[in-house]
Amino acid sequence: MLNERERELIGKAVEVRERAYAPYSRFKVGAALLSRDGRVFAGCNVENASYGLTVCAERVALFKAVSEGTREFEAIAIACGKGPCAPCGACRQVLFEFAPDLTVIMTDSEGKEIRVSKLSDLLPEGFGPGSLER
Repeated sequence: MLNERERELIGKAVEVRERAYAPYSRFKVGAALLSRDGRVFAGCNVENASYGLTVCAERVALFKAVSEGTREFEAIAIACGKGPCAPCGACRQVLFEFAPDLTVIMTDSEGKEIRVSKLSDLLPEGFGPGSLER
């Protein structure tokens, strides 16, 4: 069962999804990242004609947060197309750097179909800062 704050995150992810720049894939994604201090950082995917330079919504939200001085996170909501979608491998790795126990809320473009997971379940045995100390 989702709490009110998680429902707000879903709403923000659905809203920001509409701002995505996805002329090549036509696959719009929105993300809303909740920091431990209660702030929400939103992002959408931004594609590029040089496909490898495309940036996913989850990383846009995270990079905005970090650039504003925030480095502790509780949850992220990700809104996709016809059904919930999980973050790609690159996004899982970048999120893991800051929040291995992050709650990941995945939903469709309308915020109706919802799946919830822990990032550590989506990226088992993830490589983080502690891995460098071995």
